[in-house]
Amino acid sequence: MRADGKKVKNADAMYLVAAHFMPKRVDSMNMTTIDIPVEPMRQYLNKKRKEGKRYSHLTLFVTAFLHTIAEYPGLNRFVVNKRTYARNEIAIGMVVLKNGSMDQHGAMDKMFFKADNSLDEVDEIINSYVNKNRDMEDENSTDKAVRVFLSIPGLVRIGVNFFRFLDRHNLMTKKFIDMSPFHATAVMTNLASIRTNEIYHHIYEFGTTSMALAMGNMREVPVRKKGEIEFVRCIPMGIVMDERIASGSYFALAFHKFQSLLQNPELLEEIPEVKEDVV
Repeated sequence: MRADGKKVKNADAMYLVAAHFMPKRVDSMNMTTIDIPVEPMRQYLNKKRKEGKRYSHLTLFVTAFLHTIAEYPGLNRFVVNKRTYARNEIAIGMVVLKNGSMDQHGAMDKMFFKADNSLDEVDEIINSYVNKNRDMEDENSTDKAVRVFLSIPGLVRIGVNFFRFLDRHNLMTKKFIDMSPFHATAVMTNLASIRTNEIYHHIYEFGTTSMALAMGNMREVPVRKKGEIEFVRCIPMGIVMDERIASGSYFALAFHKFQSLLQNPELLEEIPEVKEDVV
């Protein structure tokens, strides 16, 4: 029994045994890029601004991701020590540049959500998280923990190995898991904010992160419409997935849902019906 999840026993046998053939996340990483049309989001955000609500693209992306998890709870699984677990919370790790400047180092932490959070709730959580980490003169809890390890020669190696041991044997405390940005549903980063193209961000071997989603610079994508080619402005997203938690078809259906929500942002105002993961 882990503090952050329940062991999955009812998954397809192929995926339960996959962790034995692919014991590391680097063995099991699948990568793809999806393009999200900008115009539906632009129109929706402009409409909401006239109503006095200034949502960001990130708010829409995170809300769409939560709606997707509500329908496809298998996305919130993780693998530790060749065992698959259903996570009992939704946490998204994200780097925030201190003082909002590209020449400043970033603060890495995570936000906690529920699958049925409303747009307003998601927006409030994101804004609070960004403001807290951006304006923080001192270090956050993760920074402080790293500083302690670095201050004593050899302690980093010993400490990391010790925490790997605890994690592997389900002995990690909830307090440490809550503090660790490496124990999250996904890492999400908006590289367009620093004028960079999308990347395939690694998913950490340490911890429990099973997905990474990286948004990049806007680009024009050729799309065939009524026999003619049109160029549609899109935000590309590079996605990295641990294929041990779900089948390729499951991921495909889930991210098709994710795309369709962002192409029809009004759907994000509805509170989704949350499906429980079958463990």
